[in-house]
Amino acid sequence: MSVQLSVGATASLPALRLRPWQVDDVDSLMSAHRDPDLRRWLTSVISSEVDARRWIDSQHQDWAAGTRFSFAVLEDGGQGFAAAVGHVTVKIGNDGSAEVGYWTAVDVRGRGLASRALEAVVGWAFSEESPVAAVRLDLLHAVGNRASCRVAGRCGFELEAVLPAQPPAFPTEGHLHVRHKSAQS
Repeated sequence: MSVQLSVGATASLPALRLRPWQVDDVDSLMSAHRDPDLRRWLTSVISSEVDARRWIDSQHQDWAAGTRFSFAVLEDGGQGFAAAVGHVTVKIGNDGSAEVGYWTAVDVRGRGLASRALEAVVGWAFSEESPVAAVRLDLLHAVGNRASCRVAGRCGFELEAVLPAQPPAFPTEGHLHVRHKSAQS
């Protein structure tokens, strides 16, 4: 689990570092999951330190199995990279496909962090060095999650379909966005 991705700073945005989740991220993870807006869109909720540690352990197991690659997103706050402020994951699918997902902590939303982090992971997932080996990435979100829809569009994911609700995992209609490796620039 030594993969680290970097996104350089711009004139108006700080640098980002993406790396596998660590036990030191428990507090950041619990803090992010206290946000009711975030909880509204997630299928799993972290409510305690035990939940957070279990979730991080699960991410490590998925990395080791090669079935899901989850990255903590850290922002350079001027004193270096401190707390995790976001999450991007790639879940291996069938037939050369994979699914991406992401979230950001409430205090960093609206600054392009999700788009920048997702784009870094997409580049990695489509690269020759990646174990993902996907030629297609799917991005699913609830129809009402307009922020996720904007991130998908900014990152070149085309809206392919509106999917029916599939409770309990997906309780409302969803958007399926797709990006193909052939579209990678």
